[in-house]
Amino acid sequence: MIKQLSPRLIFIVSVVIFGAVMRLVPHWPNFTPIAAIALFGGTYFTKKYLAFILPFAALLLSDLIIGFHNSMIAVYASFAIVVVMGFYLRKNVKVSTVLAASVGSSIIFFLITNFAAWLGNPLYPQSFIGLIESYTAGLIFFNDGSYGISFFLNSVLGGVFYNTVFFGSFYLAQQKFPVLIRA
Repeated sequence: MIKQLSPRLIFIVSVVIFGAVMRLVPHWPNFTPIAAIALFGGTYFTKKYLAFILPFAALLLSDLIIGFHNSMIAVYASFAIVVVMGFYLRKNVKVSTVLAASVGSSIIFFLITNFAAWLGNPLYPQSFIGLIESYTAGLIFFNDGSYGISFFLNSVLGGVFYNTVFFGSFYLAQQKFPVLIRA
């Protein structure tokens, strides 16, 4: 067990815990670190089960405090896909690929959660037009500036910000402490 608690694992778990705590501080809607936690965990946890368990535990624990909602399955499913994106990012971690994966994770989150908002919701016709209405509403939701830019753009900006913090801090820490580099 002691061997499993390597400095690398401790650093990665610390980043995940930091991200979970940051979800609890006041922020614009959807400007959260959860997608970044999922991407970072999928990229750097060597054991795939940890890549899912720790980010989802962080999400669940913060949901216990923030509160549960009816679209949680869609949220968790979108973050599971982001963890898998991290698996593919493992062998090609550089600024451009992390940025692309960050924006991609926001798009995946937007598409899945707004699809769930449309599905079976009497507010929208259960047709292609209704689905497009749901996506359009998602793009402009809270677009008055008091809640950031919009839910979608807040998600993009939050993802880019937190991925920069997580991946950047890990990169810098690896430069300073080579023990963090995977052997």
